[in-house]
Amino acid sequence: MNTQVTKQSVAQLKTHKRFAQATITTALLACFSAPSFAESWHDVLSEASAWADLNLRYESVDQDNAVDDASALTLRTRLGFKSGTLNGFSFTAEVEDSRIVMGQGDYTVGPTGYNVGEYSVIADPETTEVDQAFIQYKNEKLTLKGGRQVIALDNHRFVGHVGWRQDRQTFDGVTATYALNEKVNFFYGYLTQRNRIFAEAADFDSKDHVFNASFKTAVGKFTAYGYLLEIDNDIDNALDTYGIRYSGSMKGETVNWAYGAEFATQSSESGSGETATDYDASYINANLAATISGITAKIDYEVLGSDDGAYGFATPLATLHKFNGWTDQFLATPAQGLQDINVSLSGKLGGGKWLLAYHDFSADDASAEVDDLGSEINVQYVTKVKDKVTLGAKYGSYSAGDIKVDANKLWVWVGTRF
Repeated sequence: MNTQVTKQSVAQLKTHKRFAQATITTALLACFSAPSFAESWHDVLSEASAWADLNLRYESVDQDNAVDDASALTLRTRLGFKSGTLNGFSFTAEVEDSRIVMGQGDYTVGPTGYNVGEYSVIADPETTEVDQAFIQYKNEKLTLKGGRQVIALDNHRFVGHVGWRQDRQTFDGVTATYALNEKVNFFYGYLTQRNRIFAEAADFDSKDHVFNASFKTAVGKFTAYGYLLEIDNDIDNALDTYGIRYSGSMKGETVNWAYGAEFATQSSESGSGETATDYDASYINANLAATISGITAKIDYEVLGSDDGAYGFATPLATLHKFNGWTDQFLATPAQGLQDINVSLSGKLGGGKWLLAYHDFSADDASAEVDDLGSEINVQYVTKVKDKVTLGAKYGSYSAGDIKVDANKLWVWVGTRF
């Protein structure tokens, strides 16, 4: 019986893929072959553009754990093409490839089965895959996209592309952006697959609904959102998050200010019957930055709440590396929740930008066993050469508290786009 169901599921999946391919092909033919269109094929092709994006990066991980330290030298190549526009329609395609260079591949990528249990993790598997492939329709107010695409909303805290990793995150689905005017913007997406950073080994089929609406005012930007996530795996599950966000800025005679606040509530349900789980948690963020003579000082307070120490607020579609320290200790929020006080200084030096940050971590729902979650120092310098080549180096050092172990990570990279 199980074998029969599996065969039926595989057959259905293949049917859906064939249907999607046929739909895209039909749409392309309709867009670019209808004789009534005023523009010619020559115009469409002459307006087309192509690009290449390369990133060579060295990464090392030194962790106080039982496995060997890790090191990786990888080259990510991204080749893209965008057609010209015909009656508002266009097509974008992008291929991504990541390779180990000079045999420097002493690291583990668990989901792909690469060197499992041998080294610390560096989440950059070797892969070649379609990064983006979507049809777009656009007029003065409305933008529609269908296919595989990059989606990044607000500051990436809930939906992002994880662009730091060599294999960035994209989504299969349909999205619509409607700009009522220069101040009011609406976004909706229905996502059928999450193409995560581990090549195809850890991609998820999904039934995600993503809502985001923003309104710009004289005092700042207000955003309301709802992210209703569901993994399509034949198990009852739902991760629903609703929130509001505010960001603003003010220029003074000697000091420029930037500030923001955010609140969200989340419910997580999984399973059915006696094994079912149902949790609730909340999210809070408040930040304030001051820029004086080119130096910016910022304090950011973030709380990923807990449900009585049994569940931590989750953001599975986020660009997680951007938050809670670069050593990636809290990609999954601990069941006790997480409070992060982040103090940073940044500025410009020698044609580039530098940043120094300190994180103090603690449990949101502390117990006698788990309270102090450690601290982390981050340092970064990035500069450009002739606007084409980017050079960068950054370092993260995590000191463990009641959980986890000490960890140090170093990155050095060079990238170019043309």
